Amino acid sequence: MTSFAQPQIEEAELTVVQVTVGDPRVAHLLRELGDEYATRYGRDAHAELARYPDEEFTAPHGGVLLLLLERGEPVAGGAFRRHDPATAELKRIWTHSAHRRRGLARRVVAELEREAAGRGYRRVYLTTGPRQPEARGLYLATGYTPLFDTAADPEAIGLLPFEKHLTDATPTGKGPAR
Repeated sequence: MTSFAQPQIEEAELTVVQVTVGDPRVAHLLRELGDEYATRYGRDAHAELARYPDEEFTAPHGGVLLLLLERGEPVAGGAFRRHDPATAELKRIWTHSAHRRRGLARRVVAELEREAAGRGYRRVYLTTGPRQPEARGLYLATGYTPLFDTAADPEAIGLLPFEKHLTDATPTGKGPAR
């Protein structure tokens, strides 16, 4: 059996940047993410992506939006918002469809965890949909605790909540300083 692994990430070619929702580089992320959600769930997911005010993903409101750039182009991204004083809620984790299976989502999650810990959050919370097995696998593989019965039918549960407590031992990912 032949394996066709994606190229490994060249750390020197990746840059993490903090941006606002209004940054033009974010538009493709939100459009592709909305299209994917609509395909999986058959509803207007673009409206769901607009559910939270943009300012919730800015530092003054306890949030952040990060993009992972490869040679200046956005290839992955994600955000968090303040869920409560001790908890950051991950939202909009995305990898460009042409760049999947390279470990980029893991890198984004690690960067978001590092940023959340640096801002004093001690816990990360998130939900993912029942028709996103890739996301479920990502969160399980990166140390998140499912807050649902993993043996149950995901469709019967609805949104699948996860949490992770941030400690000094929380992996912080690799890469150059911003």
